[in-house]
Amino acid sequence: MKLATLKKGGRDGTLVVVSRDLSLALEVPRIAATLQAALDDWAHAAPLLAEQYRALNGGLAEGAFAFDPAQCASPLPRAYQWADGSAYLNHVELVRRARGAEVPATFYQDPLMYQGGSDAFIGPRDDIRAREAWGVDFEAEVAVITGDVAQGSPAPACAGAIRLVLLVNDVSLRALIPEELAKGFGFFQSKPASSFSPVAVTPDELGEAWQDNKLHLPLTVTLSCEPFGCPDAGVDMAFDFSQLIAHIAKTRDVAAGSIVGSGTVSNRQGGLNGAPVHKGGVGFACIAELRMLETIETGSPRTRFMHDGDTVRIEAFGADGQSVFGAIENRLSALP
Repeated sequence: MKLATLKKGGRDGTLVVVSRDLSLALEVPRIAATLQAALDDWAHAAPLLAEQYRALNGGLAEGAFAFDPAQCASPLPRAYQWADGSAYLNHVELVRRARGAEVPATFYQDPLMYQGGSDAFIGPRDDIRAREAWGVDFEAEVAVITGDVAQGSPAPACAGAIRLVLLVNDVSLRALIPEELAKGFGFFQSKPASSFSPVAVTPDELGEAWQDNKLHLPLTVTLSCEPFGCPDAGVDMAFDFSQLIAHIAKTRDVAAGSIVGSGTVSNRQGGLNGAPVHKGGVGFACIAELRMLETIETGSPRTRFMHDGDTVRIEAFGADGQSVFGAIENRLSALP
């Protein structure tokens, strides 16, 4: 089934069930007012939501209305936890190669992860508000929303706690990152509010596109209507979502409603670190990777980060050609 949150009814919004083709929506207040409420009572709520989903797709749901992604908040407008990994090691290798650094061996054995701000996400069609001088970049990713996970749970048990799958634009302020990392205490100001797809989808709804706890679909990325990348999220993912969740749960319980990200989707493309779309490659899911490749090839980057008015669009299409999660479409509204 497919679920979304409308920007109405308070800061946690209003939960709606969305039809498979993303054309219709239905409020379900008798089941759960918010997505977090449904996650907290998933064993009871999920079958009832699935029943409404079937009715909606069959044209039998009373009260259905046209679904408008522009009226959506992120599926969870705020979350108990947002933990983002870096499971696509090509992204790590490319960034480090550009600055002449080796990738530590531990990166291939244990996931790299940071904890981002989760008190307020921007909606899938909301503006990014940041200064151009901060080096505004997008990062197209996949994420999952979990149920409760007990401390020390192994990866197979964590796989069973994956409730929903969605897309992410993990906004990064590249010019602020070096000084923050130099302090040795991780990201903070350089990682503002992320944006998530309008719709979150249960793994069973994805069919063959969900295998081995990974999403096997390309992410279509455009920058101001120009093709930028279409890397396949199921390729070159070194750690699947069950492993990423197990990494978090090593030392703590994980609460229902936690969001776990894959990191920037990145493909090696035939043994190479990558190739732009205009050169026949699958392109990139962030500007930084293209800049790193330019640095490796020519000694300096040529592509600029986002400017005021630039819009990034991130979407995934199923085998039937239809949008699976709806599109993230964030415009940079630059601060003076």
